[in-house]
Amino acid sequence: MKIGFIGLGIMGKPMALHLKTAGHELFVPERKSLTEEIRGAATVLPDAKAVAAAAEVIILMVPDTPDVEAVLFGQAGVAAGLSPGKLVIDMSSISPTATKEFAKKVNALGCDYLDAPVSGGEVGARQATLTIMVGGEEKAFERARPLFEAMGKNITLVGPNGAGQTTKVANQIIVALTIEAVGEALVFASKAGADPAKVRLALMGGLATSRILELHGERMIKRTFNPGFRIVLHQKDLNLALQSAKELGVALPNTASTQQLFSASIAAGNGGLDHSGLVKALEIMAAHPVVPDPKT
Repeated sequence: MKIGFIGLGIMGKPMALHLKTAGHELFVPERKSLTEEIRGAATVLPDAKAVAAAAEVIILMVPDTPDVEAVLFGQAGVAAGLSPGKLVIDMSSISPTATKEFAKKVNALGCDYLDAPVSGGEVGARQATLTIMVGGEEKAFERARPLFEAMGKNITLVGPNGAGQTTKVANQIIVALTIEAVGEALVFASKAGADPAKVRLALMGGLATSRILELHGERMIKRTFNPGFRIVLHQKDLNLALQSAKELGVALPNTASTQQLFSASIAAGNGGLDHSGLVKALEIMAAHPVVPDPKT
């Protein structure tokens, strides 16, 4: 297929290159940040409007709800280049409520819309093992399935537009609260005098085991907080959760407390760290690190 891809950051770049490897033709908008690898793999066009005009399917992978709105409906945006029969796939993590409105506007132009946020982080993007949670019509999902299969492994059509984003919000609640729990446990164990590395190994053999304990627990112990998935983006996702919960009249007490820990991390200058760096906020509160940071 002819694929327009907008948003070539930590996640988007490897995702787009997997599509190229699978035999699809890539179109991307001009950006100073485009790497030579992308320039060699794709046709570079002036703006999102031109990309949408050239492509059959347009994929977005940008940071937040306002970014998606600007790319779709801003000046020289995707909507201006659409014609009936095209498919727009938003793989960003944004507001479920806004997603439904964006889908209606794109549908009114005679085009299909899927919200298809992902989980798996930079590693999943590079290894094409992303979990992809999709909202939209089944016929549009089946059309997009070969593209999803080039980028991920666990691919689920959850329901109508907005259901993919709702699933991603639920995912981010679980991930954030589990990171917080692992961080608390390791801070507790370390301050009690136990070796946190051995505590982690022991816990991985029991009911407390998880991918978060395995991967992010190791980051907390080895102090490898280069992103991955940045704290500032996970805070954004928990803000979406709390905003949606308010609209639904649902209480999310532990999500709210973890969001405050992310906010404290950002205030301390750690917003650019991997989300496992949340442990640093807990370490400040305990006046004790899981292990000392290496001296530079």
